[in-house]
Amino acid sequence: MKDYAAPSWLPGGHFQTIWSARWSRRLETTAPCWRRERWSTPDDDFVDVDFCEAKPSQISKPLLVLFHGLEGSSASHYSQAFADWGLQNGCDIAVPHFRGCSGTLNLAPRAYHSGDHEEIDHLLRKFKRVVDAQSRPGLLAAGVSLGGNALMRWAGEHGQSAQKVVNAVASICSPLDLTASGHAIGQGFNRQVYSRMFLRSMKPKAMAKLKQFPGLFDAKKLMAAQDLYEFDDVFTAPLHGFKSTDDYWLRASALQHMGRIALPALALNAKNDPFIPYDSLPTLEKVSAHVTLWQPDDGGHVGFASGSWPGHLKAMPKAVGKWLLQHIH
Repeated sequence: MKDYAAPSWLPGGHFQTIWSARWSRRLETTAPCWRRERWSTPDDDFVDVDFCEAKPSQISKPLLVLFHGLEGSSASHYSQAFADWGLQNGCDIAVPHFRGCSGTLNLAPRAYHSGDHEEIDHLLRKFKRVVDAQSRPGLLAAGVSLGGNALMRWAGEHGQSAQKVVNAVASICSPLDLTASGHAIGQGFNRQVYSRMFLRSMKPKAMAKLKQFPGLFDAKKLMAAQDLYEFDDVFTAPLHGFKSTDDYWLRASALQHMGRIALPALALNAKNDPFIPYDSLPTLEKVSAHVTLWQPDDGGHVGFASGSWPGHLKAMPKAVGKWLLQHIH
């Protein structure tokens, strides 16, 4: 995947992003069958976790926890592609839904944000207890886009102690410098297409939360938000203890913490990702020796389609999954 090249019929970062999400084949055969569990949280709320498990066998299988991206879920194209890879390679997949993303309104005022390493920590430690109780060979974690930033933020925050929880982690197309990526998605084509797409689902969810907790934020300002910067300034930042969008994007970014990562970590970012400026990508000087950087020229944002038209999404899960599995001892 570090040498990934897009098919000749799929040029450019925008095309690779949109085509992969909407039209590329993501499954080998049939759609994965998800089994849902509802887990309680320390603040008396819940997180819905979807599991895709290979057929029972006498061989204990590792568990890969996949943290989804902004407004993602187990139905996202990358979640389905990873579930399909897991079924083919003897690795069970779990997708915990960030609050508000499972289809059910959560109980507490809080939602989720790009640097939510506290939620990541609670979930991974619970997964670790499950893995130990089932005598599985190991626990792996990957995060896509927003989920990958939160995961890397957690890995940097916990340093060597993270090794006791997971064997290895990976981020996929994650905005590790949130300020650079946040401004990029608010400009030009990105603003007109991607920002509008995200806001179409984020605004109704926020308004449902306001109905649940009157006075939580200014409804008029939220409905007037035209990009993620304005939305985060009204909703995400103040709701999660940040002074402003600028404060949120600065403090929640994983990049400044990646020098302290002390377990095997992979950061995959395409150089032509429309959301993430190339000059904001991590360099070897900014990360610890435990971090592997894959930065192919092509791929778009969580794209990486391969093969003849209409393309398939098997290449990325295969490469990332193989890298993660090599760290199971």
